[in-house]
Amino acid sequence: MRIYTRTGDGGQTSLRWGTRIAKDALRVEAYGTVDEANSFIGLALAQLGPTGPEPARQSLTRILRELFDVGADLATPPDKEKGEQPRVKTAMIDRLEAEIDALDEQLAPLKQFILPSGCPAGATLHVARTIVRRAERRVVTLAATESVDPVVVKYLNRLSDYLFVAARAVNAAAGVEETKVDWQA
Repeated sequence: MRIYTRTGDGGQTSLRWGTRIAKDALRVEAYGTVDEANSFIGLALAQLGPTGPEPARQSLTRILRELFDVGADLATPPDKEKGEQPRVKTAMIDRLEAEIDALDEQLAPLKQFILPSGCPAGATLHVARTIVRRAERRVVTLAATESVDPVVVKYLNRLSDYLFVAARAVNAAAGVEETKVDWQA
């Protein structure tokens, strides 16, 4: 497969099934932001390395794949579904919720805001969380004008929650204490 096609040189790109749209279209912005989040999750996974907490490594690896499904759903024009079922399923949300609950049980209860920091992998998960939130906002804006499966919005919402808890868990596993927000400073 050749990496460059030259078909986008004029500022257009193809959605699934060949529909051409501007590269700055809201749909492209939405799935492009999902791709950006995916890359930061990959960076966090690389920073965890082979000795990072195995449950986090497994979940993050699965999430990398799931975000490709999110992108595929967003890159499919609503009038061109060709009978395909959406790739993003409520079972994916259920799994994220179960993982959030399992991680949260192992952490000290959160009683105030914390700074998005920590070890490199934890801090990167915080960055990924904010990018997922931006992706969610882009998808919500897109859904106001075009058809978008509401499960995609729910998945992104839950994923940002998962990434917050995962950042806390990764920091705890690395022995990095959370820095509480000091409103008086």
